[in-house]
Formats: sequence, structure tokens, C-alpha cells
Amino acid sequence: MAEEAWHEARLIPTSGISGAEEQERRATSALLAVLTAVKEFGRGLTQPLGAPAGTIETFIEVPFALGDKRLYPDGLIRVRRANKTWTALVEVKTGTNELEPAQLENYLDIAREQAYDCLITISNQIPPAAGQHPTAVDKRKLKKVALHHYSWSQVLAEAVMQKEHRGVADPDQAWILSELIRYLEHPKSGALEFDDMGASWVPVRDAVAAGTLRPSDKGVADVAARFDALLRFVSLRLGRTLGTEIVPVVSRKELADPALRSAALIDSLVKDERLSGALRIPNAVAPLNIELDLRSGRITCHIDLDAPKEGRPNTRVNWLVRQLKNAPDALRIEAYAAHARGGSAASLLKDVRLDPAVLVQDPKKELRSFRLALTGPLGTKRGRGRGAAIDSVLAAVDTYYGEVLQHLKAWTATPPKMREPAEAPVDTAPALVSTALSSQDGVQEAVEAPTLSEPAALTPVAAEDGVEKPVG
Repeated sequence: MAEEAWHEARLIPTSGISGAEEQERRATSALLAVLTAVKEFGRGLTQPLGAPAGTIETFIEVPFALGDKRLYPDGLIRVRRANKTWTALVEVKTGTNELEPAQLENYLDIAREQAYDCLITISNQIPPAAGQHPTAVDKRKLKKVALHHYSWSQVLAEAVMQKEHRGVADPDQAWILSELIRYLEHPKSGALEFDDMGASWVPVRDAVAAGTLRPSDKGVADVAARFDALLRFVSLRLGRTLGTEIVPVVSRKELADPALRSAALIDSLVKDERLSGALRIPNAVAPLNIELDLRSGRITCHIDLDAPKEGRPNTRVNWLVRQLKNAPDALRIEAYAAHARGGSAASLLKDVRLDPAVLVQDPKKELRSFRLALTGPLGTKRGRGRGAAIDSVLAAVDTYYGEVLQHLKAWTATPPKMREPAEAPVDTAPALVSTALSSQDGVQEAVEAPTLSEPAALTPVAAEDGVEKPVG
């Protein structure tokens, strides 16, 4: 057998996974073991949930009795520091398996009886926003026990950011974390990425094209929820690449009541035939807006950028064009003038490069802001691969950020400069003659003042009868 077909020995092997149960058990054991082995990674996942920065202990398939039933949560995490102990039960699903409400409620009852702090669920389900849970449970069971959720995409993103960007102090621990990353990225691990827009995607898209979509249609709410999950997945994936936390933009009201966000998406889908959202990227000049037009089958990424506060209109356009050296010619730029009636002036970047004046409708009005938009085809398939909606969104976001957004800087005013002090005028007039009375008591011969180069000779004198006479 050729050497290329040999399997390299791995700390966490993917070979030998025979079914869903083995897949789930191995993923749980690998993750919990690495939590204890790599301190930075363990703290990165547990501290946001309320755990202290202490020693982490993990266990798998711990047995508990609940009434006449014997239950086995997939794992347990315990963190100790001084006199404080934080404990969480863990329930894991891999592949396409989804969390079951009845099972979660049983584990919440166990956690309450044992005075544990929370229940952590891990699956491939991606909630619409961070902090939300993809499975609805009886809220009365959450009075004393918290319920948290991590998607496998989020776990992988945390692992990559910790190793590649934040760093791991111990080289051996860094290698262990890299083995977990390699395992989770393998298809056999069951830690899948977001790979399905749902069974309702194609019927809803067809209804939009036919102009027959109604708010009460089956699947509309599911498509809206899947779109928000897609935004969350895009933010995790881009954040994993950039080494920073990227989150979808939602209002405070929508964060407190997710139903408001869902209602807004459904309304936009039915009335405007569009789904839209935005991502907040640290230190970027503006949020990245993503819009899917289901009728035209197009996806648009855009940002709104403030124009400089000084300079002529053409100067402000040139300020923007200089930052778009790597941007594609098809980038559409819209310029908005202050106090202007009507719409904006719009043109493609290739034309603006040749003549900045194409964005200036009235030279007397100052430009207030720009919109930079890039449009591409939206895939039609519900899954992953060529011609799929998910892949077209991922490609559009990567292109826009890589070629446009990451090169943009916000305009800043030039600091005021200090005034240079005026030089005193040189006085070329002759010195004034003294007008003191002592200088006019008699006529005296002018005597040249001595200089350092020619010292004056001193002539001794002797006093005689009050009359001074020269000596010698």
C-alpha cells in the first residue's frame, strides 16, 4: 500500500466512529478533556457562563436518579476556586440530531435538585442571536438553573481564536488544542457547520417569484429564523478568520424579545420580498449590511460611510477613491448631499475613478455620506455547495470585507496648527544721543570705547594739590 494512504496517528482520531452514539460520545469526551488540559480555552468557554477562574474538572455520562428514572447526562463540568464551586451539566448532540425539550427539562430538574448552576447544551443548532437558546423549554424550570447553548461552530471558533490569535502559553497545550480543532473540522466528527436553509426555503422562494407569498404561509417563519441563524454562522466564521468577536446587529428591544425580530423579518419578506441584517465588526468604519433579494435572486453587501467634513465635493470623492485601490470595478458608490432634494448620485467605481464629478450633482452642496454596495447572484439551493444560498452569502461577505471594508478608514479632521510668532523688525536707525544734563555740562572730546580685541591702555596719575597730573 502506498504511503500516502497511511493514517497519521492522532490524539483524537476520527477513524473508528461507527454511528451517531459513538460520534456523540467521542466529541463530548474530546471537548471536555481539552477544557481541563488547555487552561485558556477552558476559561474562555466557562467564564462567560459565570464560572470562576479556577481548576476545571470534567466527567462524562454521570448517572443521576430522577424519581424512578436513572438518567445519564453526557457530561459534567466543575470549577473550583477557594470556597466557591461552580457546576454545570452538559448535553451534547452531533450531526443533524436536535436537542429534545423533554430531555432538557429532566436535566434541569436534576441540576435544581443537586444545586448545580446551569445546564449547557452543545449541538449544530445555531440560535438567531447570542444568548438565545434554540430549544423552547418550560420557563418555570429556569428560575434556579440557567440554560446556556453553544453551537459546534461557536466552539470551533473559540478554539481557533484562542490558539491563533489570543495565544496559549504552554506549547504542549497549544498542540492539544490544535488536535481538537483538527478533529472538529473533520466531517466524521459530527460538528457540522450551518449547511441547510431548511425545507421551506425553496417553496418560499418560489412563492416570492410568483408573487403569492402571504404572512400566514407555512414555512415563512422558519425561513426568517434560518436567515438569522445564517447571519450568526457568517459572523462566527468571519470572526474565526479575523480573530475577533463579530455579532449580528439587533436592537435592545429585539434582544429582549426575539419575537419582534422575527416579525420584522417576516414583514420584510412578504412586503419587500427581501431579508436583511447587519454584522458589527470591531474597528470597522461601519456595520456590514447583508440583503437577500429573493425575487431578483441577488445578494447585496453594503456599508454607509460618512464623508469628510471639509473640502470641495470632488475632494471628498477622491478621498474615498484613494482607499478603494483593491476594490472591484463593479462596486456601486452612491453619494448623498446635505439638504438635497431627490435621490442620490450613483455610479460604478470604474467610472468614478475616471471622473469623480459623476457623483457630484450640485457643486454648491456638500457631500454628507457615501454608500458602497456590491451585488452578486444568490444561490437557489437550500444546502451547501455550488449554487447554494449559504455558499453564495459566505463568498459575498468574504469578497466585500477582503476587497472593500478592511481597507477603509473613517475621516478625521486635521488638528489645528499653532501660529508661528511674528519676528521682531530689525531696527536699523542710529543710536540716540543721550539728552541727560550731565552729558551737556561742557564740551568733551568723543572717546572711542574699548574693545575686547584692543584693550585700552591705563595711564597712572598722581594727585597734587587737588590737581591731577600725568605721571611720567
